[in-house]
Amino acid sequence: MFTPSRYDRALDVIIIFILFFVHPIINFFLSLISYVLSTHISLSLSLFLVFIISRTSRAPRKLTLSLSQLEGHILKKLVDAMKDLITDANIDVSNTGMSLQAMDSSHVSLCSVLLRADGFDHYRADRTNTLGLNFGSLSKILKCAGNDDIITMKAEDEGDSINFMFETKSQDRISDFEMKLMDIDSEHLGIPGQDYKVVIQMPSAEFQRICRDMQVLGEICVIKAEKGGVKFSVSGDIGVGHITRKPSSKDDEKDEEKTVIDIEEPLELSFALRYLSLFTKATPLSPTVTLKMSPEVPLVVEYPIGDAGHIRYYLAPKIDEEEEDEE
Repeated sequence: MFTPSRYDRALDVIIIFILFFVHPIINFFLSLISYVLSTHISLSLSLFLVFIISRTSRAPRKLTLSLSQLEGHILKKLVDAMKDLITDANIDVSNTGMSLQAMDSSHVSLCSVLLRADGFDHYRADRTNTLGLNFGSLSKILKCAGNDDIITMKAEDEGDSINFMFETKSQDRISDFEMKLMDIDSEHLGIPGQDYKVVIQMPSAEFQRICRDMQVLGEICVIKAEKGGVKFSVSGDIGVGHITRKPSSKDDEKDEEKTVIDIEEPLELSFALRYLSLFTKATPLSPTVTLKMSPEVPLVVEYPIGDAGHIRYYLAPKIDEEEEDEE
């Protein structure tokens, strides 16, 4: 008869222990590992799907500016009115419109522009921002647009360029241009409200002609306002000249052809003709111009741009050498 040895009995015990104790434990850990792996894969797949959905349904990038103007020649004339006076400037954009304020390189004159949002055929600004532009480059790009073209401008939020699209009304020609923006360090000057002693409204073409004729004789224009009219005078090496403009007396004149002079007190101030002539480059923007004067404050030359806004120029008066010596 076969009698099991001690070794055989020990081996039987080990096998029984493995079958009843170790094997269930191994199965438990294998099941746990399988569950963890399957959960991880499902979680990764879910996260991947969420990422894809969020990418495809993401909101469009915000725009600093998006506008279109059916009468593109207005923007062209506006830039032409500033480019010889201003080299670089910041345009402040908001949901109510666009504004600009910049001084010339000599810090003698200031240009201020306001264009309201409702003055454009389409206007959108998602947030307030500042766009730095070189007006020489801007003028060159706008010259590529026809006077009757529809001009569209777009600038993305945190972008470094502004896009221009020029489209003919017949839509048979579309041009696209991109212009780099500039980082311009400038301060916004607060212009306090002022009650002016003399306010003169006249045809803009007439003011342009006066400045052109005055420049033939000299560099300084003296504007003298008193009861009965306003006199523009100039004196130079070749002679002197005077041009007097009186208030309109005809009731049948159109508003843009009338000269209206409001004088609270007589006033005489002198200004550099070079700057006055540069201001008249805004003549194509408006049929009328308004001059506002008071003692010891800058002259204001304002051209309304329809109902859309205005462009204003500020010019400090010239101080006589005798007055400087007295001070």
